[in-house]
Amino acid sequence: MSVSLSDVVAKRVCIEGRVQGVWFRWWVVGQARANGLVGWVRNCSDGTVEAHFEGPAGGVEHLIAACGDGPPAARVDRVDAVATAPEGLAKFSQRPTT
Repeated sequence: MSVSLSDVVAKRVCIEGRVQGVWFRWWVVGQARANGLVGWVRNCSDGTVEAHFEGPAGGVEHLIAACGDGPPAARVDRVDAVATAPEGLAKFSQRPTT
């Protein structure tokens, strides 16, 4: 499915809780790709997971909502999402910890 640039939204997401060491990043990559999104996900040194979701609004909002549960071993306490500029990425990937 082709999406025009005017239909693309981007959100920066911060996930708090027990979200490191529980395959959260791997799970996000799979969910993002399944929803046709591009972007990235990484662990942060403060124990959170940060992500950039980019694509059709429905897919982005669906993944943000899904992050509230995460994979089975995770415990998500909070998900914050803010609009940001699209980065024009070609795929969804994991990035190094910051």
